[in-house]
Amino acid sequence: MDSKTEALPQPVLALRSAAAVRARCSRILEGALRGETEHFRVDLDALSAVAARVAAVTRERYPDLDIPLHARKGHFGSARVDALAGDVGAQRWPAAMLDLVLVSVLLDAGAGPRWRFDDALTGETIGRSEGLAVASLRAFQAGLFSSCDDDPYRVDAEALAQVSAEALGAAFGVRDDNPLVGVPGRVALLHGLADALRNEASFPGARPSGIAQALGGAGAQVSAPDVLAHLLHGLADIWPSRHTLRGHNLGDVWPHPLAGGEGETAGWVPLHKLSQWLTYSLVEPLRAAGLDVTQLDGLTGLAEYRNGGMFVDMGVLVPREASVLGTPQEPDGTLVIEWRALTVALLDRLAPLVRAELGKAKGDFPLGCVLEGGTWATGRIVARERRDDGAPPIRIASDGTLF
Repeated sequence: MDSKTEALPQPVLALRSAAAVRARCSRILEGALRGETEHFRVDLDALSAVAARVAAVTRERYPDLDIPLHARKGHFGSARVDALAGDVGAQRWPAAMLDLVLVSVLLDAGAGPRWRFDDALTGETIGRSEGLAVASLRAFQAGLFSSCDDDPYRVDAEALAQVSAEALGAAFGVRDDNPLVGVPGRVALLHGLADALRNEASFPGARPSGIAQALGGAGAQVSAPDVLAHLLHGLADIWPSRHTLRGHNLGDVWPHPLAGGEGETAGWVPLHKLSQWLTYSLVEPLRAAGLDVTQLDGLTGLAEYRNGGMFVDMGVLVPREASVLGTPQEPDGTLVIEWRALTVALLDRLAPLVRAELGKAKGDFPLGCVLEGGTWATGRIVARERRDDGAPPIRIASDGTLF
């Protein structure tokens, strides 16, 4: 971390870590097991059936059990990635992927059940997270995020600052009959990213790919939790300012009565979903840039609706009021905060059970592979089995910046 990061108030730094996410979510799960949570009770006996289902889905998706980390690249589609690699060339590939992945993840908050992207190059119509991924890839290839007319395959601050809701909507095929939730929120994130990229310490060259140099460049060793901490610092001000501590934006950090902690951090549960998803997604391109990224299991599971929906649909998380299953919930409500925190803690409980089902050791099968194999796909499959539109069991009134 740079000197500016080290100068931050200690309570702010304490909440900007994967370790804090894990510790605080675990405290909330402990409270749930004592029957103290307001919105959910937990049935740990149901975890074994979830593990068996996740293992079965994993074997079906990856018969050889050679499973990558849960990362954005997988949503682009291998054929599209190969085509892009050919266009970009080997020398520019790591920087192009770092640029693309960062902006694509920031645009990945839930699309809503009605939106679809028509990929003109393949004729496919794709929804949900994969549709957002392909839409962002095509926008990248078209140069929407580049200020250099002769080099579309880059993302820079100057171009991001000029992206309008109309331009992003056009690139993503948004129409009255094809609505994408949270377009203004997504544009605000891009504009915030433009400002963040101008911080030379975090992103040399005012491009997302500058993170590789900021982390030490080729030959450097960096832990995944340190990559996350760098992102949480460098991108802190792009998030809507819902909660602050000593004047610093906390981002995806929320109050919960069972979160525990001491001093100024007491009662706060950090989740950092998009930032952790981004960290997982940057591991491969950072390695392509020559960095050795270690300690992958220092990250946590992701507090999002596919993993969380799986636990609700399969009976591990049981709402105390059944009516919540039919009413859209605000993301800053205690119910959603509790749901997300319990999801993170339960993924830690589930991972060793899945490894046992698959005959995998923790060192060879980090949590990121469990997610990819995995829990995210199982959440989607089970949702489709239970609801025609495949929506999660608890619906979120998304603003395009959290899910």
